[in-house]
Amino acid sequence: MILADIGNRHAHIWHDGMIEHLDIEEAMEKYRDYELHYISVNVSHSKRLSSIEKWIDISKSASISGEYEGLGVDRKALCLSQGDGIYVDAGSAITVDKVVDGTYVGGFILPGIHAYSKAYADIAPILSLEINREVDIEKLPRSTQDGVSYGTIATIITAIEKIADSDEAIYFTGGDGEWLSHYFDNALFDEELLFLGMIKIIGQKDTSC
Repeated sequence: MILADIGNRHAHIWHDGMIEHLDIEEAMEKYRDYELHYISVNVSHSKRLSSIEKWIDISKSASISGEYEGLGVDRKALCLSQGDGIYVDAGSAITVDKVVDGTYVGGFILPGIHAYSKAYADIAPILSLEINREVDIEKLPRSTQDGVSYGTIATIITAIEKIADSDEAIYFTGGDGEWLSHYFDNALFDEELLFLGMIKIIGQKDTSC
């Protein structure tokens, strides 16, 4: 089975337990002749993707109890992957969603780490600084770089902690997911989470046929 998560700029391909990150054009060329199931949040590419004969769009088959209209198919897939818990996808944006008793109860979206850095740089050139990922968030910062870093990291951590129960599992994925997971006791990082959810969506689709 080959699975693809089509984003705004990149395609993430799962094949034989390995994940490959490609430009969308490159993915379309490389896998055009393979049977592939995909989900896509890239509306501008939808027509071209649907024209590939062996590619199967499962986006409309994704469903989770409690979802609201407009909930992204990628977020649905994540929430289907493991059952109850908090789901954090830390990429260009950071999405945080919660599932209780198999029902989606809500979630929110934060800027990604790069977006935080860009926002600081837009305020003033002196704030155009790299995030210090080792900053001690248990102490008040004593440098501008650590102040920016603390403001970024503590904001994300506090927002997640606010909706998480003390014994609740928190599942992380995405480019910054592994790093952020280290701030939480009940965290599990898995780059394959979204694809595990896609497999369940395919199962739902097959059952409904």
